[in-house]
Amino acid sequence: MSRLSAARGDALFVRPASSLIGEAFWLRHGEGTGRQALERAPMIKSFLAGSFSGTCSTILFQPLDLVKTRLQSPLAIGSKSHAGMLKTLVTVIRNEKVAGLWKGVTPSIWRCVPGVGMYFCTLHELKAFFFSETDPTAAQSLLLGATARSIVGVSMLPVTVVKVRYECGMFQYRGVAAALKELYRHEGRKGLYSGLSATLLRDVPFSGIYFMCYSELKKRIPSDQLDSSFVPVLHFTCGIVAGAMASAVTQPADVIKTQMQIHPYKHKWMGSAAITVYEIDGLKGFFRGIVPRTVRRTLMAAMAWTVYEQIMKTLGLK
Repeated sequence: MSRLSAARGDALFVRPASSLIGEAFWLRHGEGTGRQALERAPMIKSFLAGSFSGTCSTILFQPLDLVKTRLQSPLAIGSKSHAGMLKTLVTVIRNEKVAGLWKGVTPSIWRCVPGVGMYFCTLHELKAFFFSETDPTAAQSLLLGATARSIVGVSMLPVTVVKVRYECGMFQYRGVAAALKELYRHEGRKGLYSGLSATLLRDVPFSGIYFMCYSELKKRIPSDQLDSSFVPVLHFTCGIVAGAMASAVTQPADVIKTQMQIHPYKHKWMGSAAITVYEIDGLKGFFRGIVPRTVRRTLMAAMAWTVYEQIMKTLGLK
């Protein structure tokens, strides 16, 4: 039991996980100064909330991301394999054990923990700066989400490249830091930022469409007329609908991105990767891995936003 919890007469094991984030911050900096710092800095609150929600969803849904990459990676070596999601899942478990489903989780955490925190932090600050007095329109929400994702996408791309290479099973790295050094040594900055154009073509529309749909759906929920315990469920449902729509629209860009990041020398621009995909597998090649990606991105985004909303409410910024 911590000093802060004891002072309040609360048992530590019954405190919600989200409140422990704020408590840890207060204990580290002193209860008074820590609380005052959080009250004066909503940016810290939104970053902490985003990072925590990103950690939970990343670890939970990593197997789906790995399966998606395995479904797409055969295109990079000219294979027409049509193994489905379940067959790929069974193959991974048979050859690499259950733990193999979490291959690439370390670079995923390296990317998502600060990345999701940066995304929510940037989004919060942009919204507070431009729309402090009113809610943004659908078009403005799309622009806000796209801008925040552009900043994060460019910042975290080197780790994204490492994550994709971990997951595809074609590369053997000794760790994320070692992978980044090796990538820079052999491929330079171009290697670290391979697939940048396809990444932005995927992530910017995804976040813009997602945030627009999520915001518009959430506006239609009469939260003040509902039991507070039911609101997170509705937020999660809004997230699922928004995520499914955004995932379907951006799937072709995701396939192209994977090809460019696995073989950057072969595909120096998006057109080259797109032509290869079409020649090998036709139009359906652009939708390889759509099921695991849609399930993962939809549930991950819905969970991240739901957890984020609840933590922000607990930290007093909602």
